[in-house]
Amino acid sequence: MPPSADINGLRRSGGAVGTPQLSRSRAAVFVCLLSATFACSSDNSNTAVSSAETAKAAYIGLDASIDKAISLGFAGFNAASSANIPPQTANGNMGGTLVVSGQVDKGASANKTMNLTEVMTTYTDDGKITYATTATAPALSMKLANVPTGTMNGTLAGTYTMTGTLTGSVSLNVSFTADLMAGDGGNTTVSRKPGTTHITGTATSGNGTYAIDITR
Repeated sequence: MPPSADINGLRRSGGAVGTPQLSRSRAAVFVCLLSATFACSSDNSNTAVSSAETAKAAYIGLDASIDKAISLGFAGFNAASSANIPPQTANGNMGGTLVVSGQVDKGASANKTMNLTEVMTTYTDDGKITYATTATAPALSMKLANVPTGTMNGTLAGTYTMTGTLTGSVSLNVSFTADLMAGDGGNTTVSRKPGTTHITGTATSGNGTYAIDITR
């Protein structure tokens, strides 16, 4: 037989059987698929990290506004002479406004309820991300027990649009508690004890979620 010949589809040279051509092709395909798998895994991991970081950044830009909104609710409660509180406004540190309005319970009971809404207009605390509320304003609810020296618990939930270094939207779903104390007007007004406000919940933006757990 000649030095090089086909034997059942295999090639040999100098009497040794060589590697089948089909096996070489399959090996090349396997290597390509393996590389693609690792690449896809890496991309998915990076996307998950990016989404979580985006949600965190979206929340950080709103962080101070939560405390402002709660304070505005208390200011409205103390100023109310009827079930409707006068709208209370705060400015963003770098621009825009935050307005809280709604209804409060001004009855004789020591337990009070506030059902409020929060409206943001081109609001920004850092000058990098600007927030606005949608047509359905975020809901701010608070229940005060044993006013003026009891406790408070509440929730804030809603969606905010973003422009600037982040675009799109972020949804907040937070709960908070605090201890109460008499305000500057004595037992006829109420405020929060400093250092007792505990805020927990989530901020969701795109595919990412950031867990909130802050005491101030």
